[in-house]
Amino acid sequence: MAQQSVTKRDTVPASERTNGWLRILIWREKHIPDKTFVVMLALIVGIAAGLAAVLLKTLISLIADFLTRRFIIEQGNLPYLIFPAVGILLATLYVYYIAREPISHGVTRVLYALALKKSRLKIHNMYSSLIASSVTIGFGGSVGAEGPIVFTGAAIGSNLGQAFRLTPQTLAMLVACGAAAGIAGIFKAPIAGLLFTIEVLMMDLTAGAAIPLIVASVAGATVAYVFTGYNVEFFFSQSEPFFASRIPYVVLLGIFCGFVSLYFINLIDRIEGRFKRLRNRWVRFAVGGLTLSVLIFLMPPLYGEGFESITRLINGDVTAIFNNSPFYSFRNNTVAVLLFLFALGAFKVFATAATNGGGGVGGTFAPSLFVGCMAGVFFAYLFNNLGFIDPATPLSIKNFALMGMAGVMAGVMHAPLMAIFLTAEMTGGYDLFLPLLIVSASSYAISHIFTPYGIYARRLAKRGELLTHQKDRSVLTLLKMDSVIEKDFSVVHPDMSLKDMVDIIAQSRRNLFPVTDDNGKLVGVVQLDDIRNIMFRPDLYRRMYVNRFMAIPPAKVVVGTPMEKVMKTFDDTGAWNLPVVDEEGNYVGFVSKSKIFNSYRQVLKHYTYD
Repeated sequence: MAQQSVTKRDTVPASERTNGWLRILIWREKHIPDKTFVVMLALIVGIAAGLAAVLLKTLISLIADFLTRRFIIEQGNLPYLIFPAVGILLATLYVYYIAREPISHGVTRVLYALALKKSRLKIHNMYSSLIASSVTIGFGGSVGAEGPIVFTGAAIGSNLGQAFRLTPQTLAMLVACGAAAGIAGIFKAPIAGLLFTIEVLMMDLTAGAAIPLIVASVAGATVAYVFTGYNVEFFFSQSEPFFASRIPYVVLLGIFCGFVSLYFINLIDRIEGRFKRLRNRWVRFAVGGLTLSVLIFLMPPLYGEGFESITRLINGDVTAIFNNSPFYSFRNNTVAVLLFLFALGAFKVFATAATNGGGGVGGTFAPSLFVGCMAGVFFAYLFNNLGFIDPATPLSIKNFALMGMAGVMAGVMHAPLMAIFLTAEMTGGYDLFLPLLIVSASSYAISHIFTPYGIYARRLAKRGELLTHQKDRSVLTLLKMDSVIEKDFSVVHPDMSLKDMVDIIAQSRRNLFPVTDDNGKLVGVVQLDDIRNIMFRPDLYRRMYVNRFMAIPPAKVVVGTPMEKVMKTFDDTGAWNLPVVDEEGNYVGFVSKSKIFNSYRQVLKHYTYD
């Protein structure tokens, strides 16, 4: 019996006997079906991301409350010149000395992880952006908490999936679950969280994917409700009903929001590009901090996320935007109100870009809501004072503020459905569902005409690193040229005779031969079919040379070219094989359609979670 016991124990690998976690993984694989296990993990990820959202909002609130209520009331506006720059400085120090890698633009980084990193995010991403963004926003950085919480939630999902050694497609699902739960928790908007993964992260909502995403979103929102109450993010009471006669103005507002969205996207891209050209991080901090502080000093509503100003505007208090401002005495002047609304919307973009460009950490959800609110109020206020509207029944400032929020967000994010439901869930403004739909659709249409990608996706799209809902394009994005280059071709030279060529053909398994010069540069190719009629003519063996019968390839592919462009080259040339060269034109190998198709099928098999 003892001998049998020893023998049985010896059949178990030592790593399994000593590694308790591995035994747990094996037990899970045997007893819990994969789909059930993913739903369980989605619930855990949703709860964790919801807690992270509550913690982030609490930290921002505590910091902002301590600074603004204790000091600004006593010292006027002067602290506005100090606090925002201090916040950017603290975030810069944290990122440079502790995180030691860039963590801004959280949503873009999640998209990048989904596209090129097999959905793998580092452990510190579960808390680093949370810390940096709470300091940035709490001290007055003019950004939002949504990008950081998406990054945090996605990192929670990724690291939990990695701990259980899950496949890349399952990791992608958990990353999406974390992102959805983060949005649901920060805004108390579970439907918007689900739609965020579809429209912004561009995940396919298959039957297998729907349940984990819903579970995570509901879990994230539920945690937020439990800890912060069941009140909505922005208190909104619709005291003015919406009439069908206002629809033409709603369409005009949607078009206006579309162009505002284009301004938002392009200007942030340009300003942040200018910041990147400043090589010294301390110079970037100085420029960003100074710009932000001056803007907030002149226009205090730009401080932080700006949610207090949004709340006041969607409840009809327009003059509140002048509070603590040097322009307070002009609050009852119609022209001054219009100019200040315009300035707040226009310069919020500068403030957001200065915050992120200077070294702060934050997202663009809140800024897009702020700009949209200003755009909607500006639109209604302008039309009410132009004489086109009956003074007895003016356009509702409150309703148009709400519609403007949805319109600009839809255009900036290229996510009309998310914008509609997020605005409705944040405010409880479900009675305005029809105008919200019209504004969001109109704004998105205008924005999409001029730019095919939203603010998060365009950075990756420019580099050919974006996954989209188009399966072919997404799979080609995941394919890399290094994995499909074939190098087992026999190289020949222009001065070789036909006899030398025939000898090489006899030893080769290929029917294609690259021709290179003495420096290794590709000068042509020889195809077996093209010389078959002279191969068996000994009288030509010493008279015919490779430079006589080689052909110029229809195209060359440079190493590193995106696979989508490679396939377009195949389509344009009709070729089945194309030579690959480096930047100097040196021969590297060949790519073939058959190799790409085989790799395509393998990637497609692992791409979609079902």
